[in-house]
Amino acid sequence: MRALIIIDMQMDMQHRLDRGQDSVNPDAGDKIAALARHFRAQRLPVIHIRHREDHPASDFHPDAAGFPPMPCALAADGEAVFVKTTSSSFTSTGLEAHLRENGLSDLTVVGAVAGFCINSTVRHGADLGFRMTVPTDAVLGFSLPHANQSAQVIFDVTMAHLGADFAALTDTAALLDR
Repeated sequence: MRALIIIDMQMDMQHRLDRGQDSVNPDAGDKIAALARHFRAQRLPVIHIRHREDHPASDFHPDAAGFPPMPCALAADGEAVFVKTTSSSFTSTGLEAHLRENGLSDLTVVGAVAGFCINSTVRHGADLGFRMTVPTDAVLGFSLPHANQSAQVIFDVTMAHLGADFAALTDTAALLDR
């Protein structure tokens, strides 16, 4: 059975966009909201992953303004929410057990950030035998200024790697037409 997994769409991402950080798919939140509505209308699971860091100065500390979910990633009643402390959504959570217990094997992965948690989660999920699908327009990417890498370059290379061996790449419109 299929499930939508929304990764790390937390207010820190919106703050980065609001500051004008170089990004890819700044409208990913709109696509994610549309996909969540679509999955819910089909009575398919929507699973939420949030990132947490324990350092009090971190934007992902539970008390920080960057920790809460963006509006596109608010969990509806009964939807699973996992809080991770690692890049892969599988490593520091009970996500794998939850998926297997509920017969969920075909995963559509959206959210943030392309070169980090999306990348590691999709690769990890594929290695565990899950069928991974990534609607690329529903994935948010950012630059790495300290490495002099643009958001677009990082995004393109990440998606090329994922599409080569780990996931089916598509777009939101194609999934909504399914």
